Amino acid sequence: MANIPPKVGVVGYGGAFNMGRQHLNEMRNSGMIPTAVADLDAERLVVAQKEFPGIQTYLSLEEMLEKSDIDLVTIITPHNTHFELARQCLQAGRHAICEKPMTITMKEADTLIEEAKKRNLLVSIYHNRHWDGCVIRAVEAMRAGEIGEIVRVESHIGGYNKPGDWWRSSRTISGGILYDWGVHILEYCLQILGDEEMTEVAGYAKHGFWASHTIYGEDTNEDEGFLTVRFKSGKWLTLSVSSIDMSPKEQERGMAEITGTLGTYTMWGDRWRIKTLKDGETLIREGRNPDSKGHEFYHNVAAYLAGTDDLIITPEWARRPVQILDFAVQSAKAGHAIPAVYP
Repeated sequence: MANIPPKVGVVGYGGAFNMGRQHLNEMRNSGMIPTAVADLDAERLVVAQKEFPGIQTYLSLEEMLEKSDIDLVTIITPHNTHFELARQCLQAGRHAICEKPMTITMKEADTLIEEAKKRNLLVSIYHNRHWDGCVIRAVEAMRAGEIGEIVRVESHIGGYNKPGDWWRSSRTISGGILYDWGVHILEYCLQILGDEEMTEVAGYAKHGFWASHTIYGEDTNEDEGFLTVRFKSGKWLTLSVSSIDMSPKEQERGMAEITGTLGTYTMWGDRWRIKTLKDGETLIREGRNPDSKGHEFYHNVAAYLAGTDDLIITPEWARRPVQILDFAVQSAKAGHAIPAVYP
């Protein structure tokens, strides 16, 4: 760690969502120095040079690591490439940040954590939604005991639509239907529940309806995925992600519905609702969520590298959603729950 602003680069500057540009801008706004971009598509490198005049461009990560003096690399590539690319960065003595999810399997996540510790390097995951207003408000409400003791958290997202013909629809590349939005929502839920020890994960999946309608055939994501996590305290968590749901649950029940001993908290992206009972009457309180502050991710990384703050999105924290997703996939294949190895 040093007080000199780190030089940073990204791997992946694709046009979808312009995430390469977003990451570099957020890093620059946090005091880091955008220095290099690597992408397989030469045309995207031309775009990067226009958006960040003077930035170094490379057609591969290997070339960037060899020729550039960057200190930190953010990996913005398909899920199944995160592990190998992050490991390359760490082995080359560079800090590494991955887009979420960290990896597809827990074994891969553990390998990255060990590699980073061995080399005294940072490895973290871009969980910028850790600072979303919806979860900030929900966590405040839970800590204040507004619905009593938490009993369960049910989370859901979905609709009725054919998976698109891009890599996020391939199980091999993406990890499956639970891995994309699922990792965001699981991170929300784990914040809400706090430091709970997992004991088992059960996964369920329906596959085959959309398979013949996409370019990936049998490798197409599941039509629907569902998981349950049991915690040592007795609490439980569920997540469903569906592309065959004609009545999406989040419309009425939010992205997450938290049941407590004194009431229910429903969380949407922009608003919240609490139902409680007092003197035999149902009371309803509603409100708007505070603004999201996703930029805090890189502010925290910069402060950590400067030695002035603790890292918030530690690799151990980012590993927890991966553990749940990995075990859910294993469980769905095996047809029974999988004991959770903790931590």
